[in-house]
Amino acid sequence: MDVRELIVKQKEAVRRRTREVVAMVRLEQLDWRPEKDALSVAELLRHLWMSEEGVRRAALDGDFSYYERRIPEGLRAVLGRPQTLEAEREKLESIHQETLRQVREFPLEKLEEERIYQGLGFRRKVYAMLAAITEHEIHHRAQLMIYLRMLGTPVPEAINRR
Repeated sequence: MDVRELIVKQKEAVRRRTREVVAMVRLEQLDWRPEKDALSVAELLRHLWMSEEGVRRAALDGDFSYYERRIPEGLRAVLGRPQTLEAEREKLESIHQETLRQVREFPLEKLEEERIYQGLGFRRKVYAMLAAITEHEIHHRAQLMIYLRMLGTPVPEAINRR
């Protein structure tokens, strides 16, 4: 198995669990946040797909437009207003599928290339950026699980794997 296949398989495995957790979110929970400045449930869902898309574009296309705004201005500058629960779920899935497609098509030898943006002090290999997308998802999925538990939605520690 090459590194591209490993990235795709890991991303698919992580997303299976994320889908299960996101399916537990109810409409009435979307605006809830644990404290005034924290992300709401809806903003957390939106952040997941927006970040994935921005990091993917930087990694595969060398397009740093997400980072150009996100780093100096902060998360809220790029987040925008969440849409409906269904729209955020659909976007989360469509961005995931697009990432998988593009990674599968990306030349294996180019995964070792570095993406450099001096103005932001950014220097990372493409494969590391792609792996970070999955790590970021795991982090925020855990955050969402905590939110759901705080709202009284039982989130089992181990859901049967398909």
